[in-house]
Amino acid sequence: MERRNFIKSASILSTALVTPIWASAFSTFKAREFKISLNPGMIGVKANLAQTLDYAIKYGFEAISPSTQEVMADYSDSQLEEHKAKMKAHGISYCSNNIPVEFRKDNDTFKEGFQGLKKFCKAMEKQGATRMNTWIISSHSDLTYTQNMKQHGKRLGECAKVMEDHGIKFGLEYLGMRTMLNQNRYPFISSMEECRDLIAATGQGNVGFVLDSFHWYCAGETIEDIRSLKKEEIVVVDINDARSGLTRETQVDGKRELPLATGVIPMKDFMQGLKDIAYDGTVRTEPFNQELNQMEDSKALDLNIQAMKKTIALVEE
Repeated sequence: MERRNFIKSASILSTALVTPIWASAFSTFKAREFKISLNPGMIGVKANLAQTLDYAIKYGFEAISPSTQEVMADYSDSQLEEHKAKMKAHGISYCSNNIPVEFRKDNDTFKEGFQGLKKFCKAMEKQGATRMNTWIISSHSDLTYTQNMKQHGKRLGECAKVMEDHGIKFGLEYLGMRTMLNQNRYPFISSMEECRDLIAATGQGNVGFVLDSFHWYCAGETIEDIRSLKKEEIVVVDINDARSGLTRETQVDGKRELPLATGVIPMKDFMQGLKDIAYDGTVRTEPFNQELNQMEDSKALDLNIQAMKKTIALVEE
């Protein structure tokens, strides 16, 4: 109940805030072109869309996750317009949304999820959200690399075509861990170049990358790989650090840290690469960190924004 009372209080007070707690640090953010985004679930904070917006206003985030399923289920037209007006008044935009289609299993499961995609995309368009993303598992127990590429290209291409009709870009995230690459019989894509092949296999022009510093590091990639991209090719960016005490080859998914927590990942190179290509999308954290998830919401939010500020400061002039 203590958490819930805090959320309610934050919601009531947010519109009255004249000087947010981050105002003194605004100069740290001014030089870069991308926006810092809040997805509360990624740091263990439970919040609905309205609460997420209030947190963003209070702590200084510039974008939030769309929570389109909630909008579809709970928002009237007037409530949605009020929400959008509040976002605009505080200069906050939308980040990216997970695709609501299970494309990794059998064909019937894919078709069932695909049937609802158009409705979901219409809701996103009405909401004003323009980006969607998913991740690609880098091995398979039954499908060879070629078979898996064909299936992913076809299914994700069909999804991207529906998204394009509603002005939505679709980001694909390759998973760079060697541990996942080898956990099933047939390896699949686990690098930027292989993901580029999959993007091409979709046959759609609105498909790009989800670029994650953790997977970039695990894949053995460098600043030059980032510089090889055009900013339009990146749909969303995740910044995280890796666990200490593990080699690049032995890192595992689901166990990460906030950026700069350990110094394992060369975050200055990663951020410099984004700056060099003038990336102007959204940046968020996705640490999958149990200790962070168990913190009180206010502490988790503060640690998250501070970690992002320090990471951004690496490439500020």
